[in-house]
Amino acid sequence: MTKGENFVFFDNINTTFPDPEVVDIISKTLDARLGNPASHVHTAGINAGALVDKARSLVSDFISGSDGSIIFTSGATESNNLALSGFLSANNKFQLAVTPIEHFSILNQSFKLRNDGVKIRTIVSDSFGSVDLDSLEHIVAEGPTLVSIALANPEIGTVQDMGGISEICRKYGAVLHSDCTAAARLIDIDVNAMGIDMITLSAHNIYGPTGAGALYMKKGITVSSLFVGGNQEDGIRPGTENVIGIAGFGEACRIAKEGMESYRDHLSRLGRKLWNGLADSIQFIHFTGHEEDRLPGHVSFWVEHVEGESLLLLLNMNGIMASSGSACSSNLKGKDENDLAASHVLTAVGVPTDICAGSITFAMGKNNTEDEVDFVLETMPKIVKRLLAMSPSYDDYKKGKEIYG
Repeated sequence: MTKGENFVFFDNINTTFPDPEVVDIISKTLDARLGNPASHVHTAGINAGALVDKARSLVSDFISGSDGSIIFTSGATESNNLALSGFLSANNKFQLAVTPIEHFSILNQSFKLRNDGVKIRTIVSDSFGSVDLDSLEHIVAEGPTLVSIALANPEIGTVQDMGGISEICRKYGAVLHSDCTAAARLIDIDVNAMGIDMITLSAHNIYGPTGAGALYMKKGITVSSLFVGGNQEDGIRPGTENVIGIAGFGEACRIAKEGMESYRDHLSRLGRKLWNGLADSIQFIHFTGHEEDRLPGHVSFWVEHVEGESLLLLLNMNGIMASSGSACSSNLKGKDENDLAASHVLTAVGVPTDICAGSITFAMGKNNTEDEVDFVLETMPKIVKRLLAMSPSYDDYKKGKEIYG
């Protein structure tokens, strides 16, 4: 268990706890009597603007993005909307191509854009969630295309071949956007080496504060503002900048850049130990995503005959916090309003909804330990055994085994 805490937090894919240095920067910024960054005529405003500029430089350095611009936003959802709707508004002859496993801020936006007359194409992905490059090439060869593919999927952990993807995009003049929210700090992001034109980032996923995000745009990329207002953020994102959140974001990027290699190695060890331990101790377990090309410290799976929601609740009761890439998602409804809709990611990668009743994602962070992995491996088999004893489908399975052998 984490020192000083009575729980194991394995949900670092959805959020992370701010680094102490980030908290310190935020505290100092709160106490600094700063003005509005747009107030260039007095010291308080100039000092606020300097903090924003410093953070912009740190975020840019984090992704080696000195050849482009950083636009600060409220988070990943706004950045994704700006990247897609903003770009397609400014470049109305483009079609949009996305995979079926993207975040809802991409997929739901694509549905809206389709209603607005934008041609939407779906890029095929395989059972691991990896992009089919032939499918991508077939689509972008048709004409001007904005391609949006997340660098890594938060639910199943698969990391995309961004080099192969960007090579195809460059060949046909397609513009490539990547939501890097799940991958940042876990993968060394170099926008030039990867050939990405726009990148989405979120502060709270890299041990920064909530309410701060960014969109990187390569030089020459144009987007229209989603809002009407002043000239902040080059007129692309009007409204007074969140100086406190932005300062914390910049500090989180600085820390992430410096500690990337050791952080990644630590998570890789924990992830491999957890994966192997679950495989050895849990009957009917099915892992999701690619076994090798995946985020370090990320383990996702579903257990046949066991409801993911029940498993998640019992884990929580035992002090283990994880997330559900669920075939039952509590905020989505199926055909009947009382039914729970299947996870769009699991459905897209071919997980059978008739026997999968929900999946679990364990995403470890820098403060997790081997002792915590051991605790999970000690606790999980007992929970699964308990749930199997209550499972009607497992009873049917046992009866079938008795009859047919």
